[in-house]
Amino acid sequence: MVEIEVAGARLRLLAQRAACLVDERCLLVADAHFGKAVSFRRLGVPVPSGTTTQNLHTLSQAIAACGARRVVFLGDLLHSAQARAPATLQALAQWREQHASLELLLVRGNHDDRAGDPPPSLGVHAVDEPLQLGGLALCHQPAPRDGAYVLAGHLHPCVVLAGRAHQRLRLPCFHFGPRVGVLPAFGEFTGMHALRPGPDDRVFVVTGEAVRPLQPAADPTLTA
Repeated sequence: MVEIEVAGARLRLLAQRAACLVDERCLLVADAHFGKAVSFRRLGVPVPSGTTTQNLHTLSQAIAACGARRVVFLGDLLHSAQARAPATLQALAQWREQHASLELLLVRGNHDDRAGDPPPSLGVHAVDEPLQLGGLALCHQPAPRDGAYVLAGHLHPCVVLAGRAHQRLRLPCFHFGPRVGVLPAFGEFTGMHALRPGPDDRVFVVTGEAVRPLQPAADPTLTA
């Protein structure tokens, strides 16, 4: 894990593709997209099964690493209305029972508009963006806001590692600009979008079980 300062707040970047506001003991999770795989299977697209169970296991790991008392989902908790399949909702309900003391908040994103708010039984309080927390504005859309530093999702940022014989590897990343920071997509089955960092941006790559700073000027094989 890596710890940085953003708008006066200590932010710990976790290999589980989530971020921890250390002093608040608050875990930030962007773009979980629970139920995306089942949504695609219902359309006849052959995609992996078991992604919800794996994502919930990873979420529990991130909560433990953060020592979180609160989890804020930065939009796109459920992928679509079709994501409300019985097996998906049952897995979420069982996970919630195991973490009954956690406060759960959802800052609504574009997929939440289509999927609707989570079932009341999950105990997730849903709000519109921004959710103000000190000098931070917690959002889904990564757009600057006056008087606050924005932490958001939506873009599913990644970097591209260029190797030999035109081989390329895409890895999720945390991307922090002067006014907006974007977290990687938490969900396994989400896709990624390469962002090109500006001269004042800070980028941290998630490589398996580690988070590492990206230094493109020092390594010409790294592009974003």
